[in-house]
Amino acid sequence: MKNYIIIGGNRGIGEVIVTRLLEQEANVHHFSRFSSEGPRDLGSLYHSTKFDATKDEFDFDLPDQIDGYVYLPGSINLRPFERYSMDEFMDDLNINLLGNIKILQKLMPKLKKTADSSCVFFSTVAVGQGLPFHASISSAKGAVEGLTKTLAAEYAPKVRFNCIAPGLTETALSEKITSNPKMKEASEKKHPMMRIGRPEDIAEMALFLLSEKSSWMTGQILSIDGGMSSIKK
Repeated sequence: MKNYIIIGGNRGIGEVIVTRLLEQEANVHHFSRFSSEGPRDLGSLYHSTKFDATKDEFDFDLPDQIDGYVYLPGSINLRPFERYSMDEFMDDLNINLLGNIKILQKLMPKLKKTADSSCVFFSTVAVGQGLPFHASISSAKGAVEGLTKTLAAEYAPKVRFNCIAPGLTETALSEKITSNPKMKEASEKKHPMMRIGRPEDIAEMALFLLSEKSSWMTGQILSIDGGMSSIKK
């Protein structure tokens, strides 16, 4: 039986990933700031723990071998560069990068015990595209992309590291944008596919990267963004 650690993503992308892994009869340990216990019976293979990656120490009783790890916590903090405070830059670094590093350092011995373990991180289309008002999140996610590549080099061939860089996706994190019809429509028109992402669009790529089907992939930054980063229409 495979063991997976999922950090964050109580709804949306994370919920899809957790559900699909449980359908594969994997053992899923889910850590989130909000309790994942809900009306659905997710079964005995699902283990939910309240955890804040920016504040709490990652010290838990986990399986000796870990097959896959997904770090989902993120932020959307958009404003003109001159209006950011240093605290805001640090907050974005803490949630997007440093929380991940703290957990990874505890998990690496367990990830290295598995024949083909896989780690999946998340960036944003804004790193490669260059979008105004994204200075803080682009800086933090740019660091995530750098971390992905250096760890992929350091731990190959034992542990794989890949990163998904989505365009705007309809999740709780982007609710301020997607719940406004005019803002949502404007965002959709920026994407060649003429819609924003759905949680399933991103989750399915994460599941592919966790699986043996991607066993020859590591150190990749994968743009899942409706074509926004690569084509104009």
